[in-house]
Amino acid sequence: MTTAAVIDAEATPVDETEFAALKDEVRAYVEDQGERWTELIEAEHRVPTDLWDELRGRGYLSLAAPRSLGGRGLPFARYLELIELFSRPHASLRMIVHVSNGLWRAMLPYANDEQVERFVRPQVSGELRVAFTLTEPDAGTGADIKSSVVREGDTYYLSGQKHMITFGNSADYLLLAARMEGTRGAEGMVALMVPAHGEGVENRLMADTMGVTGTDHAHLIFDRAPVPVANRLGEEGDGLEVAVGGFLVPSRISVAMTCVGLAGKALDLAVARAKERETFGKPIATRQAISFRLAEMAADLQAARQLTLYAARTWEERRGGAAESSMAKMFASEMLQRVTDGALQVFGGIGFFKSPIERVYRDARAQRFEEGTVEVQKQTIARELLR
Repeated sequence: MTTAAVIDAEATPVDETEFAALKDEVRAYVEDQGERWTELIEAEHRVPTDLWDELRGRGYLSLAAPRSLGGRGLPFARYLELIELFSRPHASLRMIVHVSNGLWRAMLPYANDEQVERFVRPQVSGELRVAFTLTEPDAGTGADIKSSVVREGDTYYLSGQKHMITFGNSADYLLLAARMEGTRGAEGMVALMVPAHGEGVENRLMADTMGVTGTDHAHLIFDRAPVPVANRLGEEGDGLEVAVGGFLVPSRISVAMTCVGLAGKALDLAVARAKERETFGKPIATRQAISFRLAEMAADLQAARQLTLYAARTWEERRGGAAESSMAKMFASEMLQRVTDGALQVFGGIGFFKSPIERVYRDARAQRFEEGTVEVQKQTIARELLR
C-alpha cells in the first residue's frame, strides 16, 4: 500500500472551530510552559523525561497520525500551522513533537498487521520511542549508504555505523536503512526496526551540540547485530523508499516550517528590542536603517511560509513533491539565517550575551543541516528539473 493510499484513506475533515481552539491552546502552551521548559533545558543541558510525558499527555505527539491509530488525524498542511508555533520555544521541544508526529508516515504504508500493533500504534501513542536512522559517518544519506545486512534464515545480521541520530540514544527502536550485502544503489535496500540497545549494538552518546541543547544524538556501531526478518518493513528493495518517500520528504517541509516559526520568534524579539533601545534620545525603530531591515525580514519570512505551504499542498495532492520540499527547506533555512542575523544586529553587543536571541541564533544554525544541507537540496531540485 502506498503512502498516498494510506493517508487518503485516513483523511479527517477539520472542524474549524475545534482547530482554532487547539491552535489557541498550543499558542498559550508554548508561550507559558514552553518558555519554562526552555529555561530548564538551557540550564541543565538535558531534556527531562517529564517533558516527553507532558507532551504525550496533552496529545501533542499524535496530532498528525490517523484517528484509527489513536491520533488526531490533522491534515499535513494544518499540522504545519501548529509546528510553526511549537518552533518558537526551545528547539528540543519542537524536535520531540516533529519526530513523533512524522515517523508513522514512514512505517505505516509498509507495515503488516502485526507490525502495526507492535511498532506503529505504540509509536503514535508515545509508548515506544523510535529514531530515524539513516546518516552515516563515511557516506551520504541515500543510496550510497554502506551499512549492510546478511540474511541467515529468519535473521538479518547488521554491520556498519550510523551517526548524528536524533534521539538515537534514548530510543527503544531505530527505523534503520541498510543494504543487502553485495548490492548497489537503491536495489537491495531494506528498512528494519532495530533495538537501539540490543545485542551487537554499541550505542554511544555524542558530544553536546552548539544549539538544540539537550537533544541526544547517537553514534551507533553494529557488529553483526541480529535483527529478525519479521522486523523488516516492506520488501527487500523498499528500504530507500521507506526512508525517503515516507519520512524525508514531508519532514523537510516540516523543517521548513520550523524555520518559519523560529524566524518569527527572532523577528518578534528584534521588533521589541528596536522599540525599547534608544540612541541619541530616540528608539532605534525610528531609524530608517533599522525599520527597513525589519521590513525585509518580515517579507523574507512570509515568502518562506508561503513556499512551505505550497510544498505541503503539493505533497498532499500529488504524493510526490521531492523538488518542492527541497525548495522549501533550502529557502526557509537560508531565510532563517538572514532573519536571525538581522535580529542579532538589532540587539547589538548585548545580543552576544546569553539571552533568548542568542539561543535562537544558535538553534537557527542547526536547521541548515537537519534533513539535508542546502547543497543536498539543490542537488534534489536539479535532479527533478533535469529528469
